[in-house]
Amino acid sequence: MLKKTLTTKKGLHALTFLFVALILLAIPSYFWTKKDVSTLAGRYNSPLSPIIMIPGSSASADRFDGLVGKINKKYDEHHSVLELTVHTNDTITYKGSIRNGDTRPFIVVGFENNQDGYDNIKKQARWFDIAFEALKKRYKFNNFDAFGHSNGGLIWTYYLENYFDDNSIHLHKMLTVGTPYNFEEVNSSKRTEMLNNFIKNRDKLPSNLTYYSVAGTKVYTDDGIVPIGSVDAGKYIFEGVAKHYTLITLTGDNAQHSDMLDNQQFISLFHQYIINDGVNPPNSAHKPSKQTTR
Repeated sequence: MLKKTLTTKKGLHALTFLFVALILLAIPSYFWTKKDVSTLAGRYNSPLSPIIMIPGSSASADRFDGLVGKINKKYDEHHSVLELTVHTNDTITYKGSIRNGDTRPFIVVGFENNQDGYDNIKKQARWFDIAFEALKKRYKFNNFDAFGHSNGGLIWTYYLENYFDDNSIHLHKMLTVGTPYNFEEVNSSKRTEMLNNFIKNRDKLPSNLTYYSVAGTKVYTDDGIVPIGSVDAGKYIFEGVAKHYTLITLTGDNAQHSDMLDNQQFISLFHQYIINDGVNPPNSAHKPSKQTTR
């Protein structure tokens, strides 16, 4: 009888231990689920739709200050600017802020290591992922638009193919200017390792993306640095995958690679396609010399 009683007590102790263990496991799961649902609900209801920008090589996070200032002045708008710099130790420093009530702020992500080269582009895409994770956690936006100047477009492309997999956040439109998808190669039949890798992984790009690629021409072959053929090589990556792919070529004053952000045609394009959702604003001076939709 005593043996049976001890066995029964051991069984009760085991059941009690199991019950307590299940409760202890359930508590963090409950709070995690509650927090996760709360985050998703906040993101779903967020009115924020930022324009996230990546500068080119050797440029810092303040590269687009002039562009933002010109847009605010020309269109009598008041977009605020938040600038992030991701350091080589994966930490982030912030400058500026998003003004309360500004639903279309500019967010610029730069890098301490802002040097050229495919290896650095891959590193910068990983650093951008760190910044993007911090931004979506802090601001809980559910959609955004993207802009990249020069190698900034390469960082965006590598990031979209290798890191961007959040179904709760929608990338609506992307615009790049002077992005060298085949680096300095003029002939697209001579494909660099980077271009081949972009083509290989293109099925990972967002299928609902609308993408505008802008090329400048100084002598009708390049913008002084990037060959038009290298910009045009983007078609091998985005055509047939993105919802819309458009190549736009600009000529005339300030159509050189480094001056493109001051080009009035480009500023009008940026405002029309990124800020204004493709609707031409009144009295727009937007007259691109060539526009090819694919």
